[in-house]
Amino acid sequence: MLDLQRLRVLAAVAAHGSVTKAAKHLHYAQPSVSHHLARLESETGARLVQRAGRGIRLTPEGEMLARRAVEILGRVDAAEAELEAMVGLKAGRVRLAGFESALSTLVPEAAAAMRRDHPGIRLELAEAHPLVALTMLREGEIDLAVVFRYADDLPEDVRAVHLFDDPMYLVGRESGGTLLDHRDSAWIAGCRRCRQDLLDACRAEGFAPEIAYTSDEIIVQQALVAAGLGVTVNPGLALRTHRRDDIAVTELERFRRRIHLVTYGEPPDPPATAAFIDAIRAAAQRYA
Repeated sequence: MLDLQRLRVLAAVAAHGSVTKAAKHLHYAQPSVSHHLARLESETGARLVQRAGRGIRLTPEGEMLARRAVEILGRVDAAEAELEAMVGLKAGRVRLAGFESALSTLVPEAAAAMRRDHPGIRLELAEAHPLVALTMLREGEIDLAVVFRYADDLPEDVRAVHLFDDPMYLVGRESGGTLLDHRDSAWIAGCRRCRQDLLDACRAEGFAPEIAYTSDEIIVQQALVAAGLGVTVNPGLALRTHRRDDIAVTELERFRRRIHLVTYGEPPDPPATAAFIDAIRAAAQRYA
């Protein structure tokens, strides 16, 4: 049977790239880390690390086991938090990842309600793109993810609660107009991964936008619009966090994103997680 302590050592070596840094992270003596690695190799019958110059690196077998170790340890940590939370929700932890505009609008309201109703529960937040958040969820790094999708195409291996639809807005110097009205305009868009839904929406209107400037930051996008350098689209949640006085926004009727709260694994959810789900669903009613 694999020893959890040794798996934690291997995961730390993989994450930090050296025995010295792993030892510092774990608050172990360096010989202790080396000892645990040697014992893990003996127990598994596999060579997990090899010398590389003055340091070490993981073998393919070591890399595979380190990836699994992260997942296993995440599940163990979640189980410990669940057991703590079952004692009347007086203790426990909820780990959540979400995209920026959700973390600056929806999530703080839910977090404030949780602190009021269950002050012993600790909430840990991480900002992550929806694709990254789903990976973190599967690997046991988080308990919940707030994600957006532009279509009903969530993976089948997760459980999702639809919170509300977030409308998209055309952002320009003047109000009114549609995507098609700006087929000849310069456009400001996010990175190649983030702009695909804008490209699809424009393609559905019969044109391909000319991307003149690239930025994922809404502050930068709106500043470029205000300077007369182009147009862009911003989600409603993002506009709640930042909206310049010298720009105009127009809701786009057929362009919106769906906001979901996602969990992983078989129900029921741990009590602390279930309590936060209730809190965030209550907060979401204001945005529906």
